[in-house]
Order: sequence, then C-alpha cells, then structure tokens
Amino acid sequence: QVQLVESGGGLVQAGGSLRLSCAASGRTFSNYAMGWFRQAPGKAREFVAAISQSGSISHYADSVKGRFTISRDNARSTVYLQMNSLKAEDTAVYYCAAKSGVVVTITSVYETWGQGTQVTVSS
Repeated sequence: QVQLVESGGGLVQAGGSLRLSCAASGRTFSNYAMGWFRQAPGKAREFVAAISQSGSISHYADSVKGRFTISRDNARSTVYLQMNSLKAEDTAVYYCAAKSGVVVTITSVYETWGQGTQVTVSS
C-alpha cells in the first residue's frame, strides 16, 4: 500500500495562488491514479481533480476548471495541485488519494488517503 503526505496548504488572499504537493512512499507510485479532494466544514468530501498513472488523462470538477491544474512527477513520487485565482469558497481541507486502475472522479473508490492540508482563502 502506498502512503501519502500532503503539504503546501496555508492562508492566502482571494485571487492568490497556492501549490499543494502530495508525496508518496511505499509501493510504486506510477502504478496509481491520483486524485485531489476537499472537505469544507459541515460539507461532504468532494472531488477536485484527478490524474492517470502516466499523466496523460486528467479530470476536474467544474468549480475549479481553468483555475486549478493537477500534475505528477513519477520520478519524485509526487502529485501536485496548482491553485490559481483562489476564492473564499475554495477554503477546505485538501486531501490527496490513490487508486489502482482507471482514473475516475468518484471519491469512494479511492483506496488510500493522506492526512489532509488546510487551505484558507480570505476574502
């Protein structure tokens, strides 16, 4: 099983940018599709972005399209989420997750999760 550790969260003003990182260890990182998810207080965890094992396929939630970019570096066993033009409604704990097989947007099928990193956007 792969282990995941997120970093890069923090406090940023609306319109600003942050880059989240998720470092993997354990199993072969390139075997896993990776996703970013977020959970705001009082809300369910929701899909943000996902990327295939090779990086050739990516999916985004409508709410972040054009503002967020997911990428991965298999040599560094790391997946990234570049977040631009941040809004107050992006405030949440952000989690990365891994799954074997096809990259999908369904939260419940991801097998392994990190501990999360807080992103707070002030308006």
